[in-house]
Amino acid sequence: MVILIMVFLSLQNSSTSAQKNFCNKKYTKIDTAHFLINDKAFSSSVTYLGDFASNLSGGKQTGSTYLGIASLSIGFETEKIGLWKGGEFFIHGAATHGGVPSKKLLGDFQVASNIEAGNHTYIQELYYKHKFEIAEFTIGLQDLNADFVVSEFAGSFINSSFGIPSLISSNVPVPIFPLTALGVSAMFSLSEDVTIRTAVFDGLPESFDSNEYNLGWRLNTDDGLLYFSELQYSYNLALLPGSIKAGGYFHTHLKTVNEDNGVKETLFNKNYGFYLIADQTIARHRDGDVGLFTQFAVSPSDRNDNHYFLGGGLIYTGLLNKNGNDELGVAAACAGFCDKNIYNETTIELFYKYPMNENLFIQPDLQYIINPASGDVALNNALAAIIRFGINF
Repeated sequence: MVILIMVFLSLQNSSTSAQKNFCNKKYTKIDTAHFLINDKAFSSSVTYLGDFASNLSGGKQTGSTYLGIASLSIGFETEKIGLWKGGEFFIHGAATHGGVPSKKLLGDFQVASNIEAGNHTYIQELYYKHKFEIAEFTIGLQDLNADFVVSEFAGSFINSSFGIPSLISSNVPVPIFPLTALGVSAMFSLSEDVTIRTAVFDGLPESFDSNEYNLGWRLNTDDGLLYFSELQYSYNLALLPGSIKAGGYFHTHLKTVNEDNGVKETLFNKNYGFYLIADQTIARHRDGDVGLFTQFAVSPSDRNDNHYFLGGGLIYTGLLNKNGNDELGVAAACAGFCDKNIYNETTIELFYKYPMNENLFIQPDLQYIINPASGDVALNNALAAIIRFGINF
């Protein structure tokens, strides 16, 4: 495993500085098949996502760029190699590269492409999980958005806010793509329909500037701690499945040193927020389903600029493909600001995702961004065009 990690880390050298921790976004994972060896004890997956992204009008400037991410995951179950029952080790490495369309072209706050990160090769996740009959516990380097704040119907949208609301990722440092952090998480199944998840994380993921491969972890009291809890409830409405996820987060505090005068400053104390996510299948047809999702998040306006978020959309599967695995989606996401000088940013996204075969898909995507709000200067509405493709090796 050490040799595999060293080979992966040598694929690409990091060449640009990291984005601010507060602007981390979560990308959409490809559904990958596991290639099992050694009596099905080990599993691995290699995937690649690429975006041809253009700003057709408005924003900072028109133009085009390319960005991509390669991912390698390796895991094994302890029982299947003759050790204890219920254990699982997992490592996930990533190499991001290419342009930064939101930063350079669009100027949007919510980040149009959920794989935008600059040029880095690093470890995304490295943890041990232990499963019991009705509970599981995980310790190590974790991506919070793998288990928390997830909408089942929003996963194929490209805009970052459909992965995790901008209110959460911008107001507190959150361990999500690309910068994850050490944490301990737990899941408890109270019944077939009710699950509780809870976690505590290091309050500030280390930046790529000081932690190039995300392996140089350190715990600092100035970084505080981040707590997450989420209640998940699944149900059937008129024989159609649905789910509701209600949760909240609390960050104890965050202190940093002012680079100009060397004085330690408190960025915030006791920051928190709440969110609600609902997924509902609203119709079924011969080749697929129609699903509806909604997202809502709120945080106190006295310590957060983006103090509310509202999103939602529709997914239609099986439009052209009889296997039911193509997707047509339309959704909108609004980031609301308490500063009266900043207009709320709203993004409307439309995409069609078509699987060419079981290992390759292509996804044309359009996003109309009203009031791009990443900077201090008001920008004209932007029109982003993205062609995404994904490969499972």
